[in-house]
Amino acid sequence: MSSVLVVEDEQHLADGLRFNLEAEGYTVNTVSDGEAALSLLLEKGQPFDAVVLDVMLPGKDGFTVASELRASGQFVPVLMLTARGRPDDVLRGFESGADDYLPKPFELSVFMARLNALLRRREWFQKDHAETDRHPSEPVTDEVGSGPAEEVFAIDGKTIDLGALELRTRHQTVRLTLMEVQLLRYLIRHEGKVVSRKAILGDVWGVHEDTDTRAIDNFIVRLRKYLEDEPSRPRHLLTVRGVGYRFVAGSR
Repeated sequence: MSSVLVVEDEQHLADGLRFNLEAEGYTVNTVSDGEAALSLLLEKGQPFDAVVLDVMLPGKDGFTVASELRASGQFVPVLMLTARGRPDDVLRGFESGADDYLPKPFELSVFMARLNALLRRREWFQKDHAETDRHPSEPVTDEVGSGPAEEVFAIDGKTIDLGALELRTRHQTVRLTLMEVQLLRYLIRHEGKVVSRKAILGDVWGVHEDTDTRAIDNFIVRLRKYLEDEPSRPRHLLTVRGVGYRFVAGSR
């Protein structure tokens, strides 16, 4: 069964989550601050299948913890708990590296459903990657079709492996977060079409309110650094001024 780290400074909530998760068969560790979480995950290298991370923590807050995890190359799925469900807070959480969010207060059934979905997505990605490894003779496509996006394809000498959450070049492998992969997959599935920032907010982030879209722009800047030979002169992730973005598999 999966192991979960709960980072929550409200003792009654941490105890309640531990009790219910253990009742479902999970192995659970709880800590009450960001420094202790980073110590377990980075310094001690203790493996977890998911992290439940509160935003409002003493010392380093949840945004900082998530950012430091991703910066260090730790890509364990993170379900972020927010005291408020404001779109700005949600987007800030995604930008810091969270894979899903849940505003407080929440129903236990909703929490379990979101956590289980996150773990299933991770299992699906790992299964897709394992199947790719078992079938090395299958070609890597360099085109994006009009149907569902391929899990592995090549572009400009780079291999984007959505199943493995990786972008590989001749010299390095870049690990991607689940949210970066979901944004890439969305753009690929709409290859050649202009997608608005509002559509991305709703379809990828699940945010259906008018809010600041700089988080999307920051994600695109990050993906361009991974994907483009010249990020300042993109050939694949194109900005459509005043509207949104367009993904182009081939050269313009």
